[in-house]
Parts: sequence; C-alpha cells; structure tokens
Amino acid sequence: MTAPPFWPAENIWEQVYPLLPNFTVEVLPEIDSSNSELMRRARAGQHEPTLLVAERQTAGRGRMGRVWQSQPGDSLTFSLSLPLAPKDWSGLSLAVGLSLAESLHPDVGLKWPNDLWFQDRKLGGILVEAASMGGRSQVVVGVGLNIRPRAADGLNTPPAALSELLPELTAPNALVRVAWPLIQTLMAFESSGFAPLQNRFALRDVLQGRAVHTSDGQQGVALGVGPGGALRLQTELGVQDIHSAEISVRPLT
Repeated sequence: MTAPPFWPAENIWEQVYPLLPNFTVEVLPEIDSSNSELMRRARAGQHEPTLLVAERQTAGRGRMGRVWQSQPGDSLTFSLSLPLAPKDWSGLSLAVGLSLAESLHPDVGLKWPNDLWFQDRKLGGILVEAASMGGRSQVVVGVGLNIRPRAADGLNTPPAALSELLPELTAPNALVRVAWPLIQTLMAFESSGFAPLQNRFALRDVLQGRAVHTSDGQQGVALGVGPGGALRLQTELGVQDIHSAEISVRPLT
C-alpha cells in the first residue's frame, strides 16, 4: 500500500499568516470540485482567505466547462479564495499563470489565456471565478497541474507532466513551490494590475510570433499580449485585440 502524501499545510500557513491572519489551509481526500466548493462558501458569505487542496476531484472543472480529471498523486489540484477588489480584472488569469510558471521551472511556457505548456503540450490549466456578495468581491483561482504522465484520451492538446522537468517532484512539493508566490502575485495584482507583468509574460509566451487560429474563426499571427492582457492578433484586417477568455487559441503549426 502506498503511504498517504504528507501535505505541508502548516508550513504554508506559517508563510502566509503574517500577511493574512485569518488564512486557512485545507486538504480533502475527495470533493466534487475545489473551485465549486469555495464558490459555494463565497456565496454563503464566507470570505476568509482559503487554500483548498483536493487529492481527487469527481467533477473538476476547467475553462469553458471542460472536465479536469484528477487522481491522487498524478496531479495537483487546488483552489485559492481571496477577498480581492482590483480596479481592472483584465489579465488576472495571465498573472496567475506567470506566477505558477516562474515558481516551477524556466522551461514552463504560457499559452494565452490560462494554460501552462511544455513542448507544445499542456502541463496545467487555470480557472478564475469571482463572486460578489453584500458589496464584497471574492476571487477563486483554481489550478490543475499534471505531476505524472496521463492519457491523452479525449483531450484537444496532448498532455505533458512536470515529472519530465522535475523527476522527483510530488504534488505536495509542487504546492509548496507555488502557493505563497501565487498569493503575493494576487495581492500585487489588486493594486497594480497586469501591466507590470507584461514583459515577464512575453518571455514565456509560447504563441508569440506563431500563426494561430481562434475558436471564433479568426486566423493570424500572435503578436504577444497588451498591457491589459489582451492577445494581439495580426490578421488580414489589421491588428485585432482579443479580450474574451471564452475564445480558444491554438497554433496552426
């Protein structure tokens, strides 16, 4: 029998506590969706900053309603809930992706708007949701990272695994790497937005300079992202800025 993983919840709490005294860390062996649970809590008026880790999700969700499969040890799935009220929400998922990539490995790339890639394969995804109750806004950031190789059945993009880059990495180790920097990034985003991160994002942008097509029928060359996080696309009609995270973008080559 495999021993259950040791989750360093107390270590993470000790890092965050000086900045967020009411912060909590929870690890659940199974849940429908960590994002769904924290959104339920937010709508019920629970605004405490919370990091919720799910060893297994039975109804994990990705962007645009996609299913995110999660099995113990094969992936790291967690959601982070924070009271957040930025002046401009634009580019938040890009800021999250950048924080994760920089915490993990120099070879982790970013595909607009919210995927982590390695060698044109998907390492992980991000789902950002917001709830507003009683004049207070709460953001819930869901993260799914492939730790070990997984089957490509039913996936639009072949999967990659962090074990290819960091063979000894476990889900608890990955959580330690990303949790505290992610909280710092979100709090900085609240006051400064995405613009200060634009140049750092460009260093990991896997679409920049490539021919791409979008789910709404556009084709062109990706020119990077603007200061508000919009994807800039050179088309036959000129440069188009794509703002909607509901549009998928894929390389043509």
